[in-house]
Amino acid sequence: MTVVKRVPLAEGATFVSTPDVAVVARPQDLETVPFVDLGWVYESLRGEIDAAIAGVLARSDFVLGPSVREFESDFALYCGVGHAVGVDSGFSALELTLRAFGVGPGDEVITAANTFVATVGAIEASGASPVLVDIDARTMNLDPALVAAAITPATRVIMPVHIYGRPAPMGEIVDLAAKHDVFVIEDACQAHGAQYGGRRVGGWGDAAAFSFYPAKNLGALGDGGMIVTDNDAIAERLRKMRNLGSTFKYRHEIKGFNRRLD
Repeated sequence: MTVVKRVPLAEGATFVSTPDVAVVARPQDLETVPFVDLGWVYESLRGEIDAAIAGVLARSDFVLGPSVREFESDFALYCGVGHAVGVDSGFSALELTLRAFGVGPGDEVITAANTFVATVGAIEASGASPVLVDIDARTMNLDPALVAAAITPATRVIMPVHIYGRPAPMGEIVDLAAKHDVFVIEDACQAHGAQYGGRRVGGWGDAAAFSFYPAKNLGALGDGGMIVTDNDAIAERLRKMRNLGSTFKYRHEIKGFNRRLD
């Protein structure tokens, strides 16, 4: 039962309700809880972080290098996929993945209408056209029936967004993509570690993009991103694309970008 105490609201007061009682609280009675407290995160891991930074400084190996390779290997294993390719941001992870699959002008990429602007920006950066599809109001994720209705001969990719860390209905989306012979690239930038059907996100589609922006649930001291895939050829192409078209010093085999993870 809810008990409501009816009293006049003073200027600036807030009506606060819980399942058992509703009361009036003054602003000075309310405690502000920060949405993200990066200072607390650092303090809780200070010893490990400082030691890791000291190691990098001692090696003076600041871009790619053994630390990144170790992280890529661990992250691929964690996601249950064969490859992880570190890049400089979640935006780059999305854009380069689209480019690696040959997506470009004249192609359409279906994604969720309620996603963050970077999803659409990455699609446009690849040269493709975003097609925004509405969501299931219960899950806030793509509605497979509406995705099916939006597929055209120009559709090359379905890009589900695991919004707020809640996985999209990947079983239905993967089946739909197979039926229409299109790729699935997961926007998992908010969903590190989430599972759907007993499998981690990132392991459902042809590839997936993650972000390590500091406020993410796995955040960096700076910016960063990761692409995961089981496709050997795509992984090799991505390693070249992020590093100016090269996997060997001074040998640049394709047109690439400076999108390396430091």
